Amino acid sequence: MNKLRCIAVDDEPLALGLVCAFIEQTPFLELVGRYASAVEALRGLHELGAIDLIFLDIQMPDLNGIELARVLDRGRPGTGPRIIFTTAFNQFALEGYRVDALDYLVKPFNYEEFLRAATKAHAYAGLLQVPAAPAAALPAPAPEPEDEYLFLKVEYQLVRVAFNDILYVEGLKDYVKVHLQSAPKPILSLTSLKALEEKLPPRRFMRIHRSFIVALDQIHAVTRNSVQIGEVTIPVSDQYKEVFTQFLSRWT
Repeated sequence: MNKLRCIAVDDEPLALGLVCAFIEQTPFLELVGRYASAVEALRGLHELGAIDLIFLDIQMPDLNGIELARVLDRGRPGTGPRIIFTTAFNQFALEGYRVDALDYLVKPFNYEEFLRAATKAHAYAGLLQVPAAPAAALPAPAPEPEDEYLFLKVEYQLVRVAFNDILYVEGLKDYVKVHLQSAPKPILSLTSLKALEEKLPPRRFMRIHRSFIVALDQIHAVTRNSVQIGEVTIPVSDQYKEVFTQFLSRWT
């Protein structure tokens, strides 16, 4: 794939110079801008066109890195440049996670740590890239097989989760808990239950409660008001009773 177009933003000249030097010695990164403040970076982004990746300090005057990340994500969430935060303060890790940062480098960091985060960004861009081909050279398209997995953001990495491994999903305030057959503990992902519901194939999963989605082929027993998956009993709320009753008719 092509190089990732990058900018670096930091109000400390030495830190900015170090990040720029790291970018320039990384073969799959291209440095196209360096800025001493988030306000300058915001102006520059309007002039530079498409940017793939921002190495962004958090504590800066006027507009901090978290605020800049929110501004960039405000128009079309998830479509802007990816962000790797660079900061001396690890207490911002959760805030970085909330604005969908790819990674979080705590100063002082070395090139090995930088390269690990940059490689993660490179891999993420590869997942989103669709190979192009001339239309005339392509045969009549065959139906594509349905995906058997999805990617969830867990901490600062994308984790591949197979649909047939999911038992049920539990929605919390800011996270979802995905309970798996293959793991004794659920995995946590910072997303909403509604957003995850849209990614799950409806023929295999059903939302039966404001806080629960269940895998239909993992249900061991049902009643009029609940389903059982293994040792866990999950209630069916009134909001989802009608759809669940239609499903229940297959059991009788």
